[in-house]
Amino acid sequence: MFSGFGARTVQVEETSIFVRVGGSGPPLLLLHGFPETHVMWRDIAVALAQRFSVVVADLRGYGQSGCPGSDADHTAYSKRAMAHDMVQVMNALGFDRFMLAGHDRGGRVAYRLALDHPEIVSKLAVLDVIPTAAAWDRADARLALAFWPWSLLAQPEPLPECLLAAAPDAVVDNAIAGWGSAPDAFPAEVREAYIEALRDPAHVHAICEEYRAAAGIDREHDVQDQADGRRIKCPMLALWSGEGGLENWYAHEGGPLAIWRQWADSVEGGAVEGGHFFPEENPDGTAKILLNSFAA
Repeated sequence: MFSGFGARTVQVEETSIFVRVGGSGPPLLLLHGFPETHVMWRDIAVALAQRFSVVVADLRGYGQSGCPGSDADHTAYSKRAMAHDMVQVMNALGFDRFMLAGHDRGGRVAYRLALDHPEIVSKLAVLDVIPTAAAWDRADARLALAFWPWSLLAQPEPLPECLLAAAPDAVVDNAIAGWGSAPDAFPAEVREAYIEALRDPAHVHAICEEYRAAAGIDREHDVQDQADGRRIKCPMLALWSGEGGLENWYAHEGGPLAIWRQWADSVEGGAVEGGHFFPEENPDGTAKILLNSFAA
């Protein structure tokens, strides 16, 4: 995996961030979701590296990155803190302005980075997400049943930590089978990498803290941005699973694009063939869309 990429760990203010770097050209940062790590970009990163300097990172608390301590407000795992990590990482690599794509949890970090640092992000892509506050405001039985981590992992410790740590293989297999549409897109070594990342108690706690932040402080940050009229200024691409909830849950209000246009000045995009994990299930198609958008 990641042929032609180098690996390094970058020390930032509060923790350490593991990255892989490859290719040449304009800089592009890729961020992963749950229960994945940077490994989810294994095929797409190599394809994009033909045109861009690609940086693939593990978010704080995930994969091989560090797990800083948290507090009662879960501030350390807010998307604002996680976005600040990535600004520092890219600066350390020599990039003071860059393009950015994030899937799932990484999509939430990505749009927060674009809101908090508009001078830094030149183009943005978010994959299979709508804004956190918007998702909570529209939450119903469909979200609760389809994406159980939203409510389960946000519960007070130690219950979610105990459940995740007790059966990391079941968590990964449930996600692949329940949210995906092509389980064979996850080779044994990839599945094991995701399971291994959930075997460490510190990382399990950090992931739960990240979900608690999404239910609290992240939502508050989004609400404040809306009240203040802050918007995403850079060109934005929104992609979502053609077989997942975003394809039809919000159709009555114009779908994901209509929701994102309440937050951003310039948004294009559409559905992509595959389940929630379409970047892994359909890497060629996803890479082509991202390449066309970022190279434009």
